[in-house]
Amino acid sequence: MNKNISSPPHKIIGVAVIWNDKQQILIDRRRPEGSMGGLWEFPGGKIEPGETIEECIKREIDEELAIDIEIGEHLVTIDHTYTDLKVTLTVHECKHLKGVPQTLECDEIRWVNLEQLEEFNFPDANFQIIASLKEKVGNRKQLNIQNPI
Repeated sequence: MNKNISSPPHKIIGVAVIWNDKQQILIDRRRPEGSMGGLWEFPGGKIEPGETIEECIKREIDEELAIDIEIGEHLVTIDHTYTDLKVTLTVHECKHLKGVPQTLECDEIRWVNLEQLEEFNFPDANFQIIASLKEKVGNRKQLNIQNPI
Protein backbone atom coordinates (compact mmCIF):
# COMPACT_ATOMS: atom_id res chain seq x y z
CA MET A 1 0.00 0.00 0.00
CA ASN A 2 1.38 3.41 -0.98
CA LYS A 3 1.46 5.79 1.96
CA ASN A 4 2.32 8.77 -0.28
CA ILE A 5 -1.20 8.97 -1.69
CA SER A 6 -3.15 11.50 0.31
CA SER A 7 -6.75 12.47 0.07
CA PRO A 8 -7.64 16.12 -0.58
CA PRO A 9 -8.39 18.36 2.40
CA HIS A 10 -11.98 18.20 3.68
CA LYS A 11 -13.91 21.37 4.49
CA ILE A 12 -17.29 21.47 6.22
CA ILE A 13 -19.24 24.44 4.95
CA GLY A 14 -22.48 26.05 6.09
CA VAL A 15 -24.46 27.38 3.12
CA ALA A 16 -27.41 29.79 3.08
CA VAL A 17 -30.16 29.92 0.50
CA ILE A 18 -31.42 33.38 1.41
CA TRP A 19 -34.96 34.30 0.32
CA ASN A 20 -36.33 37.84 0.27
CA ASP A 21 -39.97 38.99 0.41
CA LYS A 22 -40.15 38.92 -3.41
CA GLN A 23 -39.41 35.16 -3.49
CA GLN A 24 -35.91 35.83 -4.82
CA ILE A 25 -32.69 34.08 -3.79
CA LEU A 26 -29.40 35.83 -3.03
CA ILE A 27 -26.33 34.61 -4.92
CA ASP A 28 -22.84 36.06 -5.07
CA ARG A 29 -19.93 35.80 -7.50
CA ARG A 30 -16.59 34.66 -6.13
CA ARG A 31 -13.60 36.92 -6.63
CA PRO A 32 -11.49 35.89 -9.65
CA GLU A 33 -8.42 34.97 -7.61
CA GLY A 34 -8.49 31.77 -5.63
CA SER A 35 -10.36 28.50 -5.87
CA MET A 36 -13.32 28.50 -8.28
CA GLY A 37 -12.80 32.20 -8.95
CA GLY A 38 -15.51 33.98 -10.93
CA LEU A 39 -18.17 31.33 -10.29
CA TRP A 40 -21.49 32.12 -8.62
CA GLU A 41 -22.43 30.56 -5.28
CA PHE A 42 -24.88 30.50 -2.46
CA PRO A 43 -23.16 32.40 0.38
CA GLY A 44 -21.62 30.66 3.37
CA GLY A 45 -18.30 29.45 4.66
CA LYS A 46 -16.21 27.08 6.71
CA ILE A 47 -17.39 25.97 10.11
CA GLU A 48 -15.09 26.92 12.98
CA PRO A 49 -14.27 24.67 15.96
CA GLY A 50 -17.12 24.52 18.48
CA GLU A 51 -19.57 26.20 16.12
CA THR A 52 -22.91 24.77 14.98
CA ILE A 53 -23.85 24.91 11.31
CA GLU A 54 -26.50 27.52 12.11
CA GLU A 55 -23.97 29.69 14.00
CA CYS A 56 -21.53 29.31 11.11
CA ILE A 57 -24.10 30.44 8.54
CA LYS A 58 -25.17 33.49 10.59
CA ARG A 59 -21.53 34.51 11.19
CA GLU A 60 -20.47 34.02 7.57
CA ILE A 61 -23.44 35.96 6.19
CA ASP A 62 -22.72 38.83 8.58
CA GLU A 63 -19.00 38.83 7.69
CA GLU A 64 -19.44 38.43 3.94
CA LEU A 65 -22.62 40.38 3.23
CA ALA A 66 -23.36 42.46 6.38
CA ILE A 67 -27.03 41.44 6.54
CA ASP A 68 -29.23 39.84 9.18
CA ILE A 69 -30.93 36.56 8.37
CA GLU A 70 -33.17 34.04 10.07
CA ILE A 71 -31.98 30.45 9.73
CA GLY A 72 -34.76 28.21 8.46
CA GLU A 73 -35.12 24.57 7.53
CA HIS A 74 -32.27 22.28 6.54
CA LEU A 75 -32.52 21.83 2.77
CA VAL A 76 -29.80 19.32 1.90
CA THR A 77 -26.34 18.07 2.84
CA ILE A 78 -23.98 17.39 -0.04
CA ASP A 79 -20.63 15.61 -0.07
CA HIS A 80 -18.61 16.46 -3.17
CA THR A 81 -14.99 15.84 -4.11
CA TYR A 82 -13.20 18.21 -6.46
CA THR A 83 -9.68 17.35 -7.68
CA ASP A 84 -8.03 19.32 -4.87
CA LEU A 85 -10.74 19.51 -2.20
CA LYS A 86 -13.53 17.53 -0.57
CA VAL A 87 -16.48 19.53 0.74
CA THR A 88 -19.51 18.80 2.85
CA LEU A 89 -22.10 21.48 2.21
CA THR A 90 -24.85 21.73 4.82
CA VAL A 91 -27.50 23.96 3.31
CA HIS A 92 -30.28 25.81 5.13
CA GLU A 93 -33.00 27.98 3.71
CA CYS A 94 -32.86 31.42 5.31
CA LYS A 95 -34.96 34.56 5.37
CA HIS A 96 -33.49 38.01 4.76
CA LEU A 97 -34.46 40.15 7.75
CA LYS A 98 -32.64 43.45 7.31
CA GLY A 99 -29.71 45.18 5.72
CA VAL A 100 -28.57 45.75 2.16
CA PRO A 101 -26.14 43.02 1.01
CA GLN A 102 -22.58 44.32 0.63
CA THR A 103 -19.81 42.91 -1.57
CA LEU A 104 -17.38 42.53 1.35
CA GLU A 105 -15.88 39.20 0.22
CA CYS A 106 -17.28 38.76 -3.28
CA ASP A 107 -17.33 40.59 -6.61
CA GLU A 108 -21.05 40.85 -7.23
CA ILE A 109 -24.40 40.11 -5.61
CA ARG A 110 -27.73 39.35 -7.30
CA TRP A 111 -31.26 38.59 -6.18
CA VAL A 112 -32.64 36.06 -8.67
CA ASN A 113 -35.72 33.92 -9.15
CA LEU A 114 -35.35 30.16 -8.85
CA GLU A 115 -35.77 29.77 -12.62
CA GLN A 116 -32.88 32.20 -13.27
CA LEU A 117 -30.31 30.12 -11.36
CA GLU A 118 -29.57 28.06 -14.48
CA GLU A 119 -28.26 31.21 -16.20
CA PHE A 120 -25.26 31.39 -13.82
CA ASN A 121 -22.09 29.31 -13.62
CA PHE A 122 -21.88 27.57 -10.23
CA PRO A 123 -19.32 25.12 -8.81
CA ASP A 124 -20.36 21.51 -9.50
CA ALA A 125 -21.56 20.77 -5.94
CA ASN A 126 -24.08 23.63 -6.15
CA PHE A 127 -26.17 21.92 -8.84
CA GLN A 128 -27.50 19.53 -6.18
CA ILE A 129 -28.60 22.57 -4.15
CA ILE A 130 -30.48 23.95 -7.14
CA ALA A 131 -32.12 20.56 -7.80
CA SER A 132 -33.17 20.30 -4.14
CA LEU A 133 -34.62 23.82 -4.24
CA LYS A 134 -36.64 23.08 -7.37
CA GLU A 135 -38.00 19.88 -5.85
CA LYS A 136 -38.93 21.58 -2.57
CA VAL A 137 -40.52 24.61 -4.26
CA GLY A 138 -42.46 22.28 -6.57
CA ASN A 139 -43.77 20.40 -3.53
CA ARG A 140 -44.75 23.69 -1.86
CA LYS A 141 -46.71 24.72 -4.95
CA GLN A 142 -48.57 21.41 -4.92
CA LEU A 143 -49.46 22.01 -1.27
CA ASN A 144 -50.26 25.68 -1.99
CA ILE A 145 -47.66 26.98 0.51
CA GLN A 146 -46.46 30.51 -0.27
CA ASN A 147 -43.68 31.25 2.22
CA PRO A 148 -40.32 29.70 1.23
CA ILE A 149 -39.11 29.15 4.81
